[in-house]
Amino acid sequence: MKTLAIDIGGSGIKLMVLDADGTPLNERLRVPTPRPATPLAVVQAIGAALAELPAFERVSVGFPGVVVDGVVFTGANFDGDWVGFPLGPELEALTKRVVRVANDADVQGLGVVEGKGLEMVITLGTGMGSALFLDGRLVPNLEIGHHPLRRGHTYEQYVCDAELVRIGKKKWNKRVRRVVDQLDPIFNYRLLYIGGGNARKIEGDLPENVRIVENVAGILGGIKLWRT
Repeated sequence: MKTLAIDIGGSGIKLMVLDADGTPLNERLRVPTPRPATPLAVVQAIGAALAELPAFERVSVGFPGVVVDGVVFTGANFDGDWVGFPLGPELEALTKRVVRVANDADVQGLGVVEGKGLEMVITLGTGMGSALFLDGRLVPNLEIGHHPLRRGHTYEQYVCDAELVRIGKKKWNKRVRRVVDQLDPIFNYRLLYIGGGNARKIEGDLPENVRIVENVAGILGGIKLWRT
């Protein structure tokens, strides 16, 4: 059973076909997220990329927002009316394959968690995603990024990509550490994983229970979405 794993991000859409063991069958294909990033434009961008991919029998999708039963409930970093958009059914009609859609941080977490105790994932990119796992079981659609953090700003507004560009890497790194320091006593996680496209820009020492993970986990976790 070959799985097409799609990671929809604010700046890029990544696609990769995986075999039954999760081994990639193609180089990761990245296409720019269309602007404006309306539901129709995003679906069309995915459709245009399909011709460059190997054959597949099912599809896993990570989307940066709340997703319930394949339907999008939030899309803060996208344009147009995503609330209520049936992304899963639309992609099934496009690909003629069965589709599962989940929050992108949830999918990334599936690709990295050990399955022991309380584990948390945050993703740093256009915005900030989050996921929580207890003994490997997902608590879906945890949107910590939209919770107030400091001086009226949410976590996402505090460490988003726009702020990284505005204040520079040094100050942004200090903010990331404040986020970690804030999350630790709230969730008391055994491990915190930091992923997303901007995770590679984190510098300096981190607490022993914090790990930086490769952004490709957002793709590789797609195979495990079918095992949950």
